[in-house]
Amino acid sequence: MRIVLTGSRGLIGSAVRADLATAGHQVDCLIYSPAPTTAALAWNPEAGLISPTVFEDADAVIHLAGDPIASGRWNSARKARIRSSRVAGTLLISRTLAKLSVPPRVWISASAIGFYGTRGDELLIEESPPGKGFLAEVCREWEQATTTSRKSIRLVLLRMGMVLSGRGGALARMLPAFRAGLGGPIGRGRQYWSWIAIDDVAAIVRFCVENPEIEGPVLAVAPNPVTSREFAKTLGKVLGRPAALRLPAAMARLGLGAMADEILLSSQRAQPAKLLRAGYAFHFPELEGALRHVLCR
Repeated sequence: MRIVLTGSRGLIGSAVRADLATAGHQVDCLIYSPAPTTAALAWNPEAGLISPTVFEDADAVIHLAGDPIASGRWNSARKARIRSSRVAGTLLISRTLAKLSVPPRVWISASAIGFYGTRGDELLIEESPPGKGFLAEVCREWEQATTTSRKSIRLVLLRMGMVLSGRGGALARMLPAFRAGLGGPIGRGRQYWSWIAIDDVAAIVRFCVENPEIEGPVLAVAPNPVTSREFAKTLGKVLGRPAALRLPAAMARLGLGAMADEILLSSQRAQPAKLLRAGYAFHFPELEGALRHVLCR
């Protein structure tokens, strides 16, 4: 297939691009350009600039672009950027696709399990209702921005959990403390973290592209979520380091502000019900195996 991909330079996008190319697909990457350009694969969501021909003859569109959520302490400007970087790009793609006489067969647009807000130990599946909070609002707007595209396009909304990679993301930020023996659960450690190995994320994207029965919201999480306490214990075991130093919730909030409540202290116990029904076989269904793989341990 010919596939158009956004966010190809990011942690997830680079893995998706490599996986698709290895499977024999042609991957054309949309690249952000701050200045107007006539390059066919350049775009600028904030300025509403994109080539009207970029999606012609494409079989699939995969949209992963968006500013990192945890790259800095949240303030009003940062939150506005998180929201606009997702919604503006999605709207631009949606409106461009709507104008095509022959649209791609499938559009996969990224989302996140932040859609559900914090839900304690409630078991969440694709059909579970949305939650409350900043990230839940962003995810709802992000997903709603896809609705202006043509109804004839098969749409997949990929609600991703915590993506595990040794090269970046949440896990990479935890590693220095855990390697120094200073890691441990956050808060009371009872909140559920729904995680997924980056290899499975890439494989799931390809699975959704290649399987026409997959449609609508899809939870991209491993089938075995763990609590913060279980995560810390397993990571310590993999690294061969103690992991008993609890970070109090108050300290997390002092350092990260509202981001601590929405990410580190938030609880989402999600199950990939749709993927399991469709027959997707996880490469790394258990946390220890996933951590050993991504950390080469």
